[in-house]
Amino acid sequence: MNIFFSVGEPSGDQHAAALIGELRRRRPGIELSGFGGPLMAEAGCRLLYRLTDLAVMGFVRVVPLLARFYRLVKRAERYFAETPPDAVVLVDFPGFNWWIARKARAAGIPVIYYLPPQLWAWAPWRIRKVRRDIDHVLCGLPFEQDWYSRRGVSCEYVGHPFFDEVSGRRLDESFVDECRRGPGPVVGLLPGSRSHEVTLNWPVLAGVAEQLGRRHPGTRFLVAAFDDLQHDLCRSAAAGTSIPFEFHVGRTSEIIEAADACLMVSGSVSLEMLARATPAVVVYRARRSMSTICSVMVTCRFMSLPNLFADEELLPEFPFAGNPARTVERITGIFDRWLADPESRQQLRDRLDDLYNSVVTHGASAKTAEAILGRLETFTARRAA
Repeated sequence: MNIFFSVGEPSGDQHAAALIGELRRRRPGIELSGFGGPLMAEAGCRLLYRLTDLAVMGFVRVVPLLARFYRLVKRAERYFAETPPDAVVLVDFPGFNWWIARKARAAGIPVIYYLPPQLWAWAPWRIRKVRRDIDHVLCGLPFEQDWYSRRGVSCEYVGHPFFDEVSGRRLDESFVDECRRGPGPVVGLLPGSRSHEVTLNWPVLAGVAEQLGRRHPGTRFLVAAFDDLQHDLCRSAAAGTSIPFEFHVGRTSEIIEAADACLMVSGSVSLEMLARATPAVVVYRARRSMSTICSVMVTCRFMSLPNLFADEELLPEFPFAGNPARTVERITGIFDRWLADPESRQQLRDRLDDLYNSVVTHGASAKTAEAILGRLETFTARRAA
């Protein structure tokens, strides 16, 4: 049995690695190959290309990479012709993965989309591509199954692996205790996982920290950098400021757990805020061109998943473009109230905890592995018939 993966995001690399582990437990001899990231390779997938190194957002950043993406699509096409896998499993990254799905479908290879693109949030007309090139969708969010099935797509709900990853993650309790030991409050700063996100959003995070530091002396600002590159970008940008930022790599979960509240760049890490019931403000500063495109294409009310689950703004959101001064002032006002009134923070923690208990299911990776293997048996039976 041979499965080809195509995974382009760092978060997708993590989720696919967990899935690969479950597949190998059930089928020790299974062959797994494709495009992905380092965690997938560690889990036992033979990488043909480290696609996660090309994770970018926005038309302007994609254009210089188009030739490389084209070559990768042609490479996948040759692979499908020479060594056809039993199935292709896609994880998010739709701009590229639509083309992989199309080549797989042309080669007669079944295509499964795990954690599909959020068509319900923006550009829903892309559902035509799903109907045309995807055999089955494995939904990670509770409302997605109904959305896809109402549009004629074969799908099932397996749950989101992020919650299993959070609950199974062993925290460095001594680090958490040390963070909480100081006399002042703790604010976590999460600047994002992509370099361009960090570059655009760090001035917002730093601006809020500077104002809060004046209003609440003794506040500790812990920066959870995604990797060493992001760490260096933030540290370089913070040089010369009066705020004693504490920079860390590989401590995101501990910082979220220890923080009284967090300021985060929009992303899947909002699910960990939900899992740990940590109050947070969500920000995303985009370039004006991207903001204009989003104003046309986005069709949902919120950008963070906890708010979408709740259908209300539990975590305050600030998507914007341009000068950050006004946004910094508004965000600072929210943190000012939270730090001055612990009861308001606790009320939000309680609401997040209630939401988590009402919507979250566990065992997503195991359910997904069973669903994929079951589908493979169905596909094989159809071919044999």
